[in-house]
Amino acid sequence: MTTLCAVPCQFLGLKIPIYHSVLVDQRCSRAIHHCDVCNVVQRLESGAAIVCKSIHYGVCQPVAIPPTKARIIKKREEKATAKVSPHSPPAKPQLSPQPKVADQLSPQPKVVTEVKPTTSATPSPKSADPPNPAPSGSSIPRFYFPLGQPASDDVKELKKVSEVFGTLKEGKAYKNDFGEVTKVCNCPLYWKGPLFLAAGGDKLGCVTSASFQPVWKRIIQKHHDDYSRFMAIMTQMKRSYLTADDFVPLIQDVIDTHPGLTFLQEAQEFHSRYLHTVIARIFYTVNRSWSGQINIPELRRSNLLQVISSLEEEDDINQITDFFSYEHFYVIYCKFWELDTDHDLFISQQDLARHNDGAISSRMAERIFSGAVTRGSVSREGKMSYTEFVWFLLAEEDKKHPTAIEYWFRCMDLDGDGLLSMYELEYFYEEQYNKMVSLGIEPMPFEDCLCQMLDMINPTIPGKITLRDLKQSRMTPLFFDTFFNLEKYLDHEQRDPFAAAKEAEDMEGMSDWERYAAEEYEMLVADETMPGQDDVFDDDVLESAEVRRVTRADMEEADYDYTGGA
Repeated sequence: MTTLCAVPCQFLGLKIPIYHSVLVDQRCSRAIHHCDVCNVVQRLESGAAIVCKSIHYGVCQPVAIPPTKARIIKKREEKATAKVSPHSPPAKPQLSPQPKVADQLSPQPKVVTEVKPTTSATPSPKSADPPNPAPSGSSIPRFYFPLGQPASDDVKELKKVSEVFGTLKEGKAYKNDFGEVTKVCNCPLYWKGPLFLAAGGDKLGCVTSASFQPVWKRIIQKHHDDYSRFMAIMTQMKRSYLTADDFVPLIQDVIDTHPGLTFLQEAQEFHSRYLHTVIARIFYTVNRSWSGQINIPELRRSNLLQVISSLEEEDDINQITDFFSYEHFYVIYCKFWELDTDHDLFISQQDLARHNDGAISSRMAERIFSGAVTRGSVSREGKMSYTEFVWFLLAEEDKKHPTAIEYWFRCMDLDGDGLLSMYELEYFYEEQYNKMVSLGIEPMPFEDCLCQMLDMINPTIPGKITLRDLKQSRMTPLFFDTFFNLEKYLDHEQRDPFAAAKEAEDMEGMSDWERYAAEEYEMLVADETMPGQDDVFDDDVLESAEVRRVTRADMEEADYDYTGGA
């Protein structure tokens, strides 16, 4: 047992095991110590971190040490060098304390610590050669590349681009020829429209090698992956986020050139409607922040670029059910047209009340028109635009989608505290209760319904349901339908579980929205073929057929706003 004499330095040995003579810097919680491998005096002088086999708390860094203590350590190191490690470097002269670190140590009473040498702290001669640590002050390799990790050879890419322009007539690439240039740049084919505009093609009607190469060089030198390059091309390197207007050239090029939309190329009055439907669906799926601005991280978390790439490989546009399906567009637009009786491209709360024969409760309709899920400025007070209806229909028919869960959670969260409390659930269930009574259906008391919902969702906070609880539950669609969609609630209650399981098995791989769109499209097509067979026209069929005769002025009358909600 060795007793250390008191010296004008701070010792701490209360909660930390001390091996040999250990001085603890109380500010940094790091220790100076002496063992048979580490040479503390050399470390203090050189500033290098030397690893030994003792137990350390953090990387050993030099702090102030009293001169008297240094002399004691020096003698012990000489003995250790002679007995254990003949290859150890000689002891260094005595060092004066470092005032800058020592001054920051808080004053503490002097402590005399008894240190009991242990065998675990004394390394064996085999461990005299410590592993080589990373040199002090070495830089950590870069591991974060927000614009992609550099990997491509810019010179080769520019050389290929130059060769392609050499094969074109007069070295000029027009919009119809820009697909070749786009493919040489290793970009998907349907980036050609935005890339043509980014290179200045809208000014002269064509792009030359001299005008394109400087633009492409700036893009590939700074943006090294598909996501960042897509952002740079779509925004013409002006912003780090995408707005709805940035997608117009790309989608218009799809309308003009995709083989699956040749029938739409002649009906130009529907270009605007299809275009805005696709944009609304993109923002519904990709813009998870509800900001109306798609950034690069959101692009990386989505499948948007993969879907755009698949347009080149798939000739049937309806097989691309994400964003671009014409059948989905047709279903959405016909549903909107049925509600928009005055055809001003806006629907009111009374119009929305007729959706699916009044399936949505009036209290929920009030919340929708209150601005709880309005994305940006409201074009007309008390009105819902076409793009807002797209969001509504997608959320209504597929309540498993993350955006749909957020959509209905915002509507039900009356006080905006991020929790669905009991009084909020009771507020919406009261109308459902009265509807069931009026229909002669024996309703479930709210207390019983509440217990059932809480058992079904299993919230983390007792008696309060959070957005995370709903996203983690598989019963979220039934939860929402219970409180504001009586028709679907009754369908859940009366459905045969075996038939439902078989139906789910048959439709495996399809989302609820895809199943709904497929069924509705078949019904709409059947309704259109009926007049030709029976020569019978009714108002509903005429109204449905009127969809194809909408004028361009009607479509351009509305102001479309895709900006996100608060």
